Amino acid sequence: MAIAAKFPWHEYSSFIDIGCAEGCVPVTIAMQHPHLMAFHLNGRLRFHEGDFFADELPSAEVLVFGRILHDWDVEQKKLLLAKAFDALPRGGAVLVYDVIIDDERRQNAFGLLMSRGRGVPPPYGMK
Repeated sequence: MAIAAKFPWHEYSSFIDIGCAEGCVPVTIAMQHPHLMAFHLNGRLRFHEGDFFADELPSAEVLVFGRILHDWDVEQKKLLLAKAFDALPRGGAVLVYDVIIDDERRQNAFGLLMSRGRGVPPPYGMK
């Protein structure tokens, strides 16, 4: 709800939630901002299948990475953010919200539980 309320959505017309999980973030954003299109497809919201490591990211004015980056090592994080930069039009934005864990994995139990760690297969829906 805070992302939908606080970000200047009036400056943009399209967004994609990379990874998307159950779709709560795009639904909340779309409910509060009826002018927004998600991925410029039929209707206002639609899931788009893809593998964000193997495929190029689809283009939109805003790309949202929610609870995605914590799962990957530094090089994979850099790769995803570089792909986001390549997919964004001039003046676009990347929003990142995540649960952050420390390198020693001694603090933030919630973040640690949310992190799959290296070598664990990705969840269903991601290739």
